[in-house]
Amino acid sequence: MEFRTTVVTPFVQNCTLLICPQTKEAALVDPGGDIDKIRSMIDSAHVTVKAILLTHGHVDHVAAVADLKEELDVPIIGPHKDDNYLIQNVGEYAANFGFPPAHSFVPDRWLMHGERVQFGEQTLDVYHCPGHSPGHVIFVDQKGKLIVMGDVLFRGSIGRTDLPNGSMDALLNSIKEHVLPLGDDMQFIPGHGRFSTVGEERKNNPFLQHL
Repeated sequence: MEFRTTVVTPFVQNCTLLICPQTKEAALVDPGGDIDKIRSMIDSAHVTVKAILLTHGHVDHVAAVADLKEELDVPIIGPHKDDNYLIQNVGEYAANFGFPPAHSFVPDRWLMHGERVQFGEQTLDVYHCPGHSPGHVIFVDQKGKLIVMGDVLFRGSIGRTDLPNGSMDALLNSIKEHVLPLGDDMQFIPGHGRFSTVGEERKNNPFLQHL
């Protein structure tokens, strides 16, 4: 699987385009804003977007979803239904954080742990990883050794847990039970900041040293 990213929103969020090289079909992950930048990324990749995938419901990951669904005419897949309260209040969150107006939406498919998402000839495994938010999921390309991590794990850090309904215990358990067993050779695209690998974080991330 191929991928491209562009940084969007005042929160410097990584919006990712996952690409099937065989079919040139793609999935757009976490379009949080700056639609012109996202549109440019899609156009330059010469792909057909087949779905919008969401790791979780925080405003910097979903603020542009409703508008892009209308523009692209594709289904919204994810996150887990426990983040529905965030999605339904995205307009309020956008106003509070100085984002352009955003609209709530209803995903076409909520995701559960153990499900799979397919586009083109690509398959992504879904892992429910609560802690940063209750309904957070990650997308794993087992063959390509790639994780779209959202805000679970970062280079040198982990997702915030001081937001409403966050839980440090739940987040660390998600990392221990679901992320680390995927293997040290897994590269990941975090929701913010530079890419890393599971092995690099297992070795050097201070939050992971006692897991």
